[in-house]
Amino acid sequence: MKRLVILLGMLGVVFLPPFVLADDLAGAIKQLDTKSYSKKVKAVNAIGEIDDPRVLDVLLALREGQLYIHKGNKNFVIGRGESSEGLVRIVDAVTGEKLDDIASGALSKIKINNRVRGAARTAISKIQLSAKDKSTRLNAVRNLIKSPDDKLRDLIVAALDNEENSEVIKGLNVALAFIDINSNDKKLRISAIEVLGETVEPRAVTILQDILSKDEEGNSEEEDSEIIRSAEKSLEKIESRTSLYEFIKNLFFGLSLGSILLLAAIGLAITFGVMGVINMAHGEMIMIGAYTTFFVQQLFPNWVGGSILLSIPLAFLASGLVGVVIERTIIRHLYGRPLETLLATFGVSLILQQLARTYNSNNVPVKAPDWLSGSWHINSVLEFNYVHMYIIVFSLIVLAVLTLVLKKTYLGLQMRAVTQNRAMANSMGIRSSWVDALTFGLGSGIAGIAGVALSQIGNVGPNLGQGYIIDSFMVVVFGGVGNLLGTFFGGVSLGIVNKFLEPQVGAVVAKIIVLVFIILFIQWRPRGLFALKGRFVED
Repeated sequence: MKRLVILLGMLGVVFLPPFVLADDLAGAIKQLDTKSYSKKVKAVNAIGEIDDPRVLDVLLALREGQLYIHKGNKNFVIGRGESSEGLVRIVDAVTGEKLDDIASGALSKIKINNRVRGAARTAISKIQLSAKDKSTRLNAVRNLIKSPDDKLRDLIVAALDNEENSEVIKGLNVALAFIDINSNDKKLRISAIEVLGETVEPRAVTILQDILSKDEEGNSEEEDSEIIRSAEKSLEKIESRTSLYEFIKNLFFGLSLGSILLLAAIGLAITFGVMGVINMAHGEMIMIGAYTTFFVQQLFPNWVGGSILLSIPLAFLASGLVGVVIERTIIRHLYGRPLETLLATFGVSLILQQLARTYNSNNVPVKAPDWLSGSWHINSVLEFNYVHMYIIVFSLIVLAVLTLVLKKTYLGLQMRAVTQNRAMANSMGIRSSWVDALTFGLGSGIAGIAGVALSQIGNVGPNLGQGYIIDSFMVVVFGGVGNLLGTFFGGVSLGIVNKFLEPQVGAVVAKIIVLVFIILFIQWRPRGLFALKGRFVED
């Protein structure tokens, strides 16, 4: 008996396919080096059974056509895109070690067909659905929802039996519903329709509308009244829920736009509201702050997250110093002459823009750190970008710090004294001319901080500030000249109104409507939402 067992074992070693013997990742990957797609499918299945964290990278690379054989040493490598020199970035498929960039001609791609791709997808889904990390399982579920596959039904059912997280369970049920919606079993179809009614997936809307349209056309397959009623009810639920989420999304983006307007307008509220200076170069102060962020990032290319934080005080100093220079050389000679001030600062605006174009006429990108990238995904309709969330919080912090400076510091006390009564402040020994310079520098510095935030949501260029100068003036005038609380409410309210109007009438018409509203509002309330008492207002 013992000899028979040994003999059978020897026969198994001789006659079994080589992929069965591959009990490690390196051996299993080698079985992909064949022209037979059937053998490749078996090799993929064998790789998927290996308990190794490197397996997922290999299967993903295979599915995306990024798995190669190095022609020189015959090792398997994974492509990671092209370098700036046009070479392919590669890592070792087994060890994950980064290798030297190589020409594409030195690599031989592992060719796959739909069968191999399907086997890889099944193996990938199985690995991801059994991962310990919840986010990995959620991503796998979202992929299953986007591309339902009848062949994965048993895998989804098995995952449901083992899953404990409610969010993942809900996603798995939706993925299963997209498969069962085409079932011949009436109960399964009705159950799937009810599950889809609890989602806001655009594809679910399309499927349910298709069921109802077939009924209207008299298609015999859709004449079951119970299925029709269930589809109508689910579609109403989806549309109602979608409307709510769309409202929340518009509200969020309105707050985001309002926070951007707030950042851009806070500095203007000081220079225009407190000093009575119409500074047409305010947008260029924003531009200087954005360019400062770019230059700091060029100095520290491998320290993206830290360079953004370092840019905040440096942008404040850069824009603030430019503001002080402008005030000392030009504006101090033009107080009380608003038209000349407007023309002079407009000329400064053109000079600063031309200087930026002399350096680089094209827009330059500023890389966002990892903690600003991505979004908080709620569902297929609603998600919040992290960068916009941070800008909202950042704008509130800037407003709070500025309020403390104006209310609790000696400079703030002097600014308020000069604002209320310049002659009395001078008689008390306050050098009002330097207070004007520092006030203008403070407003310009805050505009520079706004440039740091704006650099994270778009490219930096010579015309960056021009897109916000008019809106900033509208915010300041609407909220109340020189009033920070009014600037806050003005920026937030105008941002929200814009975002709710744009989908209805378009961006251009929305701005026109807002402008007309502000003109009419100022006719009724000339001092804005919150009037500020001071020498310019009283005069």
